[in-house]
Amino acid sequence: MPQELYPLRINKYLALQKISTRRGADELIKNKKVYINGKLALLGSKVNEKDKVEIRGEEKKKYLYYAYNKPIGVETASPKAGMFPIGRLDKNSHGLLILTNDGRITDSLLNPKNSHEKEYVVRTKEKLRSSFKNKMEAGVLIEGYQTKKCKVKILNENTFHVVLTEGKKHQIRRMCSALFQEVVDLKRERIMNIKLGNLAPNGIREIRGEELQQFLRSLNLTK
Repeated sequence: MPQELYPLRINKYLALQKISTRRGADELIKNKKVYINGKLALLGSKVNEKDKVEIRGEEKKKYLYYAYNKPIGVETASPKAGMFPIGRLDKNSHGLLILTNDGRITDSLLNPKNSHEKEYVVRTKEKLRSSFKNKMEAGVLIEGYQTKKCKVKILNENTFHVVLTEGKKHQIRRMCSALFQEVVDLKRERIMNIKLGNLAPNGIREIRGEELQQFLRSLNLTK
């Protein structure tokens, strides 16, 4: 980490080291499991660059990751105990959600500055206008915000694929509305290298092996 960041609050240090979230770090400190240079850390303790930080008496957490096909009409939630969804799909949308117990990936995956791709297939009520692809790809002004450039592939007269690197609330629906198109079906098919594939609605599969390793490498994490 750059020298100018020091001294760091201990919870921020543990978060930057990908050991836990800041909230998780505070819990470790409260449970007297964090030591700085051999001394018990306190909430708000500061860490300097050459300090030795240890986590004692804590078993390494087993992180799990699942792909889930959220059906239409279901609010974003996790159907699997102990797991939480990363990101959201509105009630009328369906497709891929990632479920996990790994809080480390939340900011890395959702922060738009990291430009992680998410792919959707979208069907509109009316035929797509001839200018739709170019205008959508250039970025659309929605309520004072200019969306980032995206990739669009027209599949037929009222269906298209779109790849985004950001995820504003109801972004695709709002972009389409600004271009005078009403969305009647929106399905997320991919998050980074994780694909929905032929997973049935409400189906869950564990993400593992090379698929998982590639996903974590892209987020600068290890299992």
